Amino acid sequence: MEKHILILIFIIIQVGFFGQTRAQSTRADMLPNFSIKTLDGREVSTSSFANNGNPYVVSFWATWCRPCLKELNAIADIYEDWQDLGFKVIAISTDDARTRANILPMVNGRGWEFEFYHDENGDLRRAMGVNMVPHTFILNGKGEIIHQHTSFSEGMEWEMLDKLKELQENK
Repeated sequence: MEKHILILIFIIIQVGFFGQTRAQSTRADMLPNFSIKTLDGREVSTSSFANNGNPYVVSFWATWCRPCLKELNAIADIYEDWQDLGFKVIAISTDDARTRANILPMVNGRGWEFEFYHDENGDLRRAMGVNMVPHTFILNGKGEIIHQHTSFSEGMEWEMLDKLKELQENK
């Protein structure tokens, strides 16, 4: 009898009380509201992240992560084109206390022109389900998460640009 009750509970959780599975949900995921820091130490709320109604990218990265650096460098190479089309990148470092001193020198040394923040205590990273970096999110102009990917391979910067253009056309 207990086994049948457990199975019934599992089915109810999976299907939901109204017969709608999570995959069928029409609610888009949003960037959660957290306080993070700019690279000069000011606190900023993620609720202020926006791009004048245009799609944008939020990329979680770390100074020690080679694929992260490849992704940010690849985007930086074509970032002027992204900006001309109204897109931007918000890069959020996940560096911990041991490596956080490397963030600002790396950003300045590479000449990246993105918006940079530091998720100092990892709260935003955990809330977003970021377990490994790079972990990149594409958001539409309403701030809804439309796409996400982990890792990076050559050419993905162009795929992201195509996705941003598609979102721009369909707003």
